Amino acid sequence: MLERSALPYGLPDFASISDTDFEPAVDAAMAAHRAEVAAITANDKAPTFANTVVALENSGQQLARVLRVFYGVLGPDATPERTDIAARIAPRLAEHSSAIRSDPVLFGRIAAVWDGRADAAMATDEYRLLDRQYRDGVRAGARLDDAGRAEMSRITARLADLTTEFGRLVLEGANAVAVPFDDESQLDGLSAGEISAARTKAADAGRAGLLLALELPTSQSSVAELTDPTARRRVFDASLARGSGGDENDTTELIVEIAALRARRAELLGYPDHASYVIDEETAPDVDAVVALLTEVVEAVKPAAEAEKSALRELAGGELEAADYTYWLERNRAAGAEVDVSGFTSYCELDRVLRDGVFFAAGRLYGLSFVERDDLHGYHPDVRVFEVRDESGTGIGLYLGDYYARPTKRGGAWMTSFVDQSRELDEKPVVVNVLNIPKPSAGEPTLLSVDQLTTLFHEFGHALHGLLSDVRFSSQSGTSVPRDFVEFPSQVNEHWALHPEVIANYARHVETGEKAPAELIEQVREASGTETAHATVEYLGAAIVDLGWHRLSADEIPEADGWRSVEDAALTRAGADNALIPPRYRSPYFNHVFAGGYSAAYYAYLWSEVLDAATREWFDANGGLNRDLGRRFVETVLSTGDSVDPIAAHRALIGGPAPVEPLLRRRGLA
Repeated sequence: MLERSALPYGLPDFASISDTDFEPAVDAAMAAHRAEVAAITANDKAPTFANTVVALENSGQQLARVLRVFYGVLGPDATPERTDIAARIAPRLAEHSSAIRSDPVLFGRIAAVWDGRADAAMATDEYRLLDRQYRDGVRAGARLDDAGRAEMSRITARLADLTTEFGRLVLEGANAVAVPFDDESQLDGLSAGEISAARTKAADAGRAGLLLALELPTSQSSVAELTDPTARRRVFDASLARGSGGDENDTTELIVEIAALRARRAELLGYPDHASYVIDEETAPDVDAVVALLTEVVEAVKPAAEAEKSALRELAGGELEAADYTYWLERNRAAGAEVDVSGFTSYCELDRVLRDGVFFAAGRLYGLSFVERDDLHGYHPDVRVFEVRDESGTGIGLYLGDYYARPTKRGGAWMTSFVDQSRELDEKPVVVNVLNIPKPSAGEPTLLSVDQLTTLFHEFGHALHGLLSDVRFSSQSGTSVPRDFVEFPSQVNEHWALHPEVIANYARHVETGEKAPAELIEQVREASGTETAHATVEYLGAAIVDLGWHRLSADEIPEADGWRSVEDAALTRAGADNALIPPRYRSPYFNHVFAGGYSAAYYAYLWSEVLDAATREWFDANGGLNRDLGRRFVETVLSTGDSVDPIAAHRALIGGPAPVEPLLRRRGLA
């Protein structure tokens, strides 16, 4: 791992790497990185962009390579051995990074280049790199006194411990509370593939009967389909109870300590709270702007939410429980449809959707082709490897697909990279998409629900952002953009999942090969055309809970048993409390916020969706799925990463700032 792999595109040689290699590699790479930084600080020549900023950018490549491999396999295959390694190295890595970024001598050199920037005639990407390094130093505490830097270092190391542990407990907690059923009659309403997956999960766990795995969000797709109210309630209650049961997987003590340490760090750096500290680095101008957007959508969704609730009560013939909401929501949708759209699943076999849908759209828009490389292998037998080629047939990188759920894979779906594109380092990208589709029994097809179909296109949008990157510096490559912009390209790519030309190309019946009927496709498109009020309300709830925690000062953080009070106060204050629709994530299993990179930034999905909705209208108004528009999107957004101001790039794409009205129209709230 310390050296660039000899495999095509630098794909890590996973077969030659064992778990016992990771810690020695991390330690050796950290030592090499420290030596490289020491050489920069010991340079007796005046600081310049080349001998300080570029030198720092290019330092630590061994460490970056090792960590991309380790964390790249940890998320999708978090064995007990790997989670133990992660727990051991997290504080060491945090201390290492903090020591470098807060080093007063190194920061002095960066500051000297920063002070002379007006006379340096730097290119835009060079200026942005200098600006990033300068701000990183400030935010790491480089301008604090010795005591302040020492406290920052302790906070950083402790947060690394706590967030790693939170992620471990969320994964283990989800596996521990997978809901058991004695026979498949209790799972009436689920598809044959879903029942097969539940039987397989039970067998893998050495149990009789069936085990229904929990998905990461509060809402469970199975709850929308199970006909037995008792079964629905068991699954829903198990979902809500995760992480707060007082058992070995309880995360509430971690939550309050994480929130308090984040608040103290913000205080040390002069911010009023952690939310202000985070949003200062995003495209949103400040916390007030984020709150204003959330408030506008909260108010806009209230009439739709009330109408939706009334319709469901009438359909159910009485009062609703939270555990029944999505079940009746699905029945309401089906009742309004002229055809049963649940049958669309039979036209969405995974491999066909991937090749004739996802790859097809990328070919039409961006001129890309995908060739499966059976001679190359991923970190798990389920992982598939594709070489990505441009219109001339030249290879531009590798795309890895890891689609199936397994007990060691953390919940959700994501994209990450094993190699970041960089002209400076002469490296092309190697990216991976990770999903959690239940794996059917051997010989049975993998059929996608509409939600899974959308997720596949969404995550591939992130992959395209990495694959089509064309920047000089690796730290500006692909998805290395502000958190509230990173979701924008992936949300745009969702648009093509049900585009007439794309859906006509992949939607074939899994058994007969016949095309999906036009009326079925139209009903699916109409059903997916706008978000339900439920989806909007549960998302807003999670974003508000996130800010609720991270707008508190350290003195305002409650004891562990008071975590609900933080949620309740935040939701009530925002006018977003809804007894029938809990937040998409409750605090004890809010992995994005307490283990991932979305603390005080879960609003980013909505912020990005404003850009996305405006961009979809731009695509539709100018011809939709065509090469010219794809080329324009690549040139202005996908290829530039963080080498330019992302919002300026978006404005250049659509010809001005993004209004909020397209978002409200798409969510049925205009």
